[in-house]
Amino acid sequence: MLAFCLLGTLPLELVLRVGVYRRARRLALTLLPVVPLFVVWDLYAVSRGHWHFDAGQLLGPRLPGGLPVEEVAFFAVVPLAAVLTLEAVRAVRGWVVGDEPPDSDPAGAEPASAGSR
Repeated sequence: MLAFCLLGTLPLELVLRVGVYRRARRLALTLLPVVPLFVVWDLYAVSRGHWHFDAGQLLGPRLPGGLPVEEVAFFAVVPLAAVLTLEAVRAVRGWVVGDEPPDSDPAGAEPASAGSR
């Protein structure tokens, strides 16, 4: 399912050129607060017996603490797909959030000429 999330949102990067993968620092700043938080949350929930993983549904490899690799991948892929979707909407709608470099336009619009400013 995670592969489908990535494959489903990859055209947003390729066709609309939203630049999510090109802005590694921005993507890292998005994922770094989320992934560790949910890893700790899951480790706690599993240790307390509130949550478990069906071994028949897993690929097998586990990280320290017993967390399946797929679970950590889920915590990275889902926010990545959300960011790709948000950036695609921004590109189509022309929304600017103010963190773009002054000489670039991630929304894909033509830059305004000097006389129109």
